[in-house]
Amino acid sequence: MASLLVPAAYLAVLVAALLVFGRIYRKRVAASRRLEPWFPAHHERDIYVSLLQCDPPAHDGLIKAALVRRAVADVHRIFRLREDKAALSNLLQRGSIGDDLWTSFLAAEKELEAEILEVVTEAETFKQGWGNLIFQTAAEIVQNEKLREGMNKVFHSRPQLEAKYGVTKRIIPTITINPPPPQANGPAPATPTTTVSAKQLQQSFPSPTNATSSEPVSDGAVPGSPTASVTSKKAKKRK
Repeated sequence: MASLLVPAAYLAVLVAALLVFGRIYRKRVAASRRLEPWFPAHHERDIYVSLLQCDPPAHDGLIKAALVRRAVADVHRIFRLREDKAALSNLLQRGSIGDDLWTSFLAAEKELEAEILEVVTEAETFKQGWGNLIFQTAAEIVQNEKLREGMNKVFHSRPQLEAKYGVTKRIIPTITINPPPPQANGPAPATPTTTVSAKQLQQSFPSPTNATSSEPVSDGAVPGSPTASVTSKKAKKRK
């Protein structure tokens, strides 16, 4: 009986010593190890602050542009935190990462929330209501940059793909548009008509050359015509 108690006591003391040693060692390693910040230095924020402290002060348009670029950098960080949070939560549930990494992630998330509030406050100082729209504008800029990067990649990789697959001739599709056929029983096209005013008709008549305003004109005779001159001569002979 005594021969069994001695090895059991020895194993118990050994296991307890190993547990204590492991716990102390992990604490020392955690205290000595410094985790790197989740995000690098915020250069856009530093540029904005330096523009505010310029002497003489910078132009408002330049400061607003720097604030928009700061919001764009924050939008990039928001997207990265969303992607990393799902992966870290799964790894934490499986026990693949320690609590220190999760704590660092939560600290970065709180820091980003404070940064967003600061950007909104700064935007409200320039124009009331701009704080609610500045991050929408920044998100549109981010989407435009991603689309532009994709188009540039396609443009730069096109010669390599053409050389790889042996494409020597580019086929440009052409589109032909045929005019509609004329209607057989349709109405005839309308001919253009010209309208002449009464004033133009009066100006088209020649001015009287042989008659004066005092000479009588018979009924139905047009001034300046041969009949009008004959009737005037007859009237003189009768007198």
